[in-house]
Amino acid sequence: MEDVFGEELLGSEYTYFRLTSKTGICKNSTNCICKGFVKVVNFSLNMRWTLSPDQIPQAWFNILPTLPTPLDPPLHPATRQPIGPDDLAPLFPMALIAQEVSTDPWIDIPGEVVDILRLWRPTPLVRAHRLETALDTPARIYFKDESVSPAGSHKPNTAVPQAFYNKTDGIKRLSTETGAGQWGSALAFAACLFDLECMVYMVRASYEQKPYRRILIETWGANVVPSPVNDPTHPGSLGAAISDAVADAAGREDTHYSLGSVLNHVLLHQTVIGLEAKEQLRLAGEERPDMVIGCCGGGSNFGGIALPFVEDPKVRLIAAEPSACPTLTAGKFDYDFGDTAGLTPLLSMYTLGHDFIPPSIHAGGLRYHGDAPIICNLVREKRIEAVAYHQNKVFDAAVAFARTQGTIPAPETAHAIRAVIDEAIAARRDGVEKVILFGYSGHGLLDLTAYDDYLQGRLSDD
Repeated sequence: MEDVFGEELLGSEYTYFRLTSKTGICKNSTNCICKGFVKVVNFSLNMRWTLSPDQIPQAWFNILPTLPTPLDPPLHPATRQPIGPDDLAPLFPMALIAQEVSTDPWIDIPGEVVDILRLWRPTPLVRAHRLETALDTPARIYFKDESVSPAGSHKPNTAVPQAFYNKTDGIKRLSTETGAGQWGSALAFAACLFDLECMVYMVRASYEQKPYRRILIETWGANVVPSPVNDPTHPGSLGAAISDAVADAAGREDTHYSLGSVLNHVLLHQTVIGLEAKEQLRLAGEERPDMVIGCCGGGSNFGGIALPFVEDPKVRLIAAEPSACPTLTAGKFDYDFGDTAGLTPLLSMYTLGHDFIPPSIHAGGLRYHGDAPIICNLVREKRIEAVAYHQNKVFDAAVAFARTQGTIPAPETAHAIRAVIDEAIAARRDGVEKVILFGYSGHGLLDLTAYDDYLQGRLSDD
């Protein structure tokens, strides 16, 4: 503040000065040449809370023992009877199968996994002061920044343990699907670290919209092809890409299938997000958030930040999804296949139908017909709220965030930001302070075609 001439009158979130020089230049103000009173941001305020590498959680939080009602068992696609471990063994390592049904409240994270997570974890908790100011809201907005991972999203949190467990089982190759490419790039990264081959089936619409995601996947040594592989005119869907990946794994003894969302073990691995956020909020002086918000497609990001808060009834949990694929807000709760071809077990979930083909919206990671059974269970029990937004309204929020906080959010992440802005405006209208925590699940630096479409007025509303 040494460049401000004059007397400090008030110190708080903002500091007011009476300037004694009519031509005093204030670098800390938006005014270049000042006179009278000037309000400047007090930059001594902490806007970022970090933990040391040795404070990474050493165990994942397992929500299964504390769900209000038990999950319905997955059903075999042929017999429609509950599946057992032997049915899943051709696709998954036994450690992950055990995690699917574990009733232990905490599951230890292997040391080899923690060592890799330390490349970027713990991730920072950031207060969005500038967004708060732009919205003129009494709400305090915090976000958990998962964009700092090597792949630029939250996805490596589960890609690394999945690669580790498969390597330990002697598997040489993984197959998987990806929507926008965030999961495919994360698994390519993890497979590279464990010297595994990786085959990625990418939803065709995203394969064409997001060439740099494809290049990222290939840079880490994986192969990537558009899906569905048998119909080059089809825009694709996550369900169809899952079918391609499962068929690949089922046809090779050296290959397992790896899934980036939906299943219990995936959400388990992602709880490092919420566990770290709890500790960081305490460092920020907050007892708890009033609400936790995240985008939701298959449930991995939302589950990661929200599940550690489920047991606190004072915390609202809000899942934001696209109106083009409104699984939680308009889907039917029923058993359905996890893929289009009907190769996977049937899961009890909210679903739009396994043959549903969503429009080619830019939030490719949210274009899934179903959702994680854990998330669906909590929505059905009214512990989780769900909201849906059209694409242009989402990008309104994304650009507002970029022009205040500076970073470019992924289209998926922007759904959460839309909900955050709506809740912050509601707090302003009601004149109440709220603490809002949301998951900044990934950056949008490889999604700039979407921003170009929005800025040039070419973006359809789904």
